[in-house]
Amino acid sequence: MTEGWLSPEEYVAALPKAVVSASVFFTDEHDRPVHLHSIYSPEHPWQWPGGTTEAGERPWQTAVGETAEGTGLVMSGPPRLLAAVFSLPGPEFPSSTVTFVFDGGQLTGKQLANIVLAPEEHDEVRAMPLEQWRALMPVGDFDRHAEEAAR
Repeated sequence: MTEGWLSPEEYVAALPKAVVSASVFFTDEHDRPVHLHSIYSPEHPWQWPGGTTEAGERPWQTAVGETAEGTGLVMSGPPRLLAAVFSLPGPEFPSSTVTFVFDGGQLTGKQLANIVLAPEEHDEVRAMPLEQWRALMPVGDFDRHAEEAAR
């Protein structure tokens, strides 16, 4: 090892940490964005299906698994990444976060009607025109939502 350089373990220990998550952006047959209502996050009440990446898991695996657990929807690949959203630590959460947002495509009326929510996480699913979401979300959430809807 070169003098003055940190070992890989020391280098990694000195880096800032971030929580990694993955979610899926769906629309209905009328291109209206789909969201789930969270029962545990009043700061971010309407969310895309998804969750936190576990050790040894890639973001696409998280998106597929968490979507199946939270809605009953089974996704297949190949994955299409729409966005990577980075947030700094703040008063709401003490760590940086990185969220990978994948394209889930359009859901049929039957698929929407057959969604089975995980009751410990979400209590409602809605598909509405983009502008109707504005009043239900914090500004930053709506802005990200509008960016994904435009893709």
